[in-house]
Amino acid sequence: MEPEAGQAVHALTSRWARSLPAGNSVMSALGLWPLLAIMATAADEPGRAELAAAVGLPPETSAARGAGLIRDIDTSHDLHAALGVWVHESLKLSESFGEVVPAELVGALTGDPVRDKAKLDAWATAHTDGMIEQMPIEVTPDLAVVLATALALRTTWVRPFNEQIKQVYDGPWAGGSWHWLNRTDADLTTIKRYDDTAAGPLTVATVTGDADVDILLAIGEPRAGQHDVLAGLLQAAADPAGGRSGADLIGGGVGEQVSPAVQVAMSTTPRPVVQLSLPSFSISMEHDLLDQAELFGLTTVSSDPGAQGHFTAISPTPLRLGQAKQTVLARFFAKGFEAAAVTAMGMVRTSMPMERERKLVVDLDRPFAFTAVHRATRLPIVTGWLATPSEPGA
Repeated sequence: MEPEAGQAVHALTSRWARSLPAGNSVMSALGLWPLLAIMATAADEPGRAELAAAVGLPPETSAARGAGLIRDIDTSHDLHAALGVWVHESLKLSESFGEVVPAELVGALTGDPVRDKAKLDAWATAHTDGMIEQMPIEVTPDLAVVLATALALRTTWVRPFNEQIKQVYDGPWAGGSWHWLNRTDADLTTIKRYDDTAAGPLTVATVTGDADVDILLAIGEPRAGQHDVLAGLLQAAADPAGGRSGADLIGGGVGEQVSPAVQVAMSTTPRPVVQLSLPSFSISMEHDLLDQAELFGLTTVSSDPGAQGHFTAISPTPLRLGQAKQTVLARFFAKGFEAAAVTAMGMVRTSMPMERERKLVVDLDRPFAFTAVHRATRLPIVTGWLATPSEPGA
């Protein structure tokens, strides 16, 4: 994999992680970055500069590097990646279109939502091994261009966990019973302490997969914030040679906390070991990326540009970004880990500017009467008065 592309994906991951909502959450910047890279090459200014800033690479070459990244990661044993592009059959393409998107990736949209949805959903299902069965965007007749990536990850632990039901008595999970995983490992290097992170001291546990994927788990001190721990984990992931190994930490006194959530204890085994335990988990989320358009460089290209459009490298027909969404899931269980993400961008033709007319604005913002009448006979069916709105907002 090209180092600069990898660094750019890591940077986008860090920025996005800082904005994740509280609670269970999961996202894939790896699934999003190639699409932003393609759009950066295809976009006109000023949207081109916004996208390039989000991508972190020059827009002249980012499309090729985005497609190349998908090809590179698809060579992994555990990770499958795919890139797809669909164009409405009536859309005229620019001569430069082939420089933005490889021709072999391009399929056709008919404008029939039922047929197009079936095609796009089948692609998502096939390229996520059935873990995600629908394209995240709404398939509508006005879709002119769809760009999508799919990622599917399945790995099996080198050393599986044992599973049990555990009652938690202390901390924020107190009072609950959970499916809990635990295992013992002689490899002390799977535990590290990182001190110089945004969260302060951080414990990072590496759970090794049987092929070419590992899962890193991070925990900070009880008062460490979610976003800081995420940032610290990503910092640690980029610095595998850093931190203090469990081989160093085990030298502390029995009962001593030598890292967040790590204590030294006596073992019944003849050699030092790591005992790791955690709840199994399954998380799925849907992200509407236009809710954070500025973060992803999508503000300008999703606005209505009038007659010119934002993507003349794709088509002389004025286009804007109408939808940008991601469906993503992750599952950590006794025998392994699986995850999938489908990220999709939907471009639509822009509406032609219309002459502005005068309008009447009527606000029923105080008590008012109402009635329902039978049209033919004008008989009032129900009549009433609204003194106070009865349906509070969510």
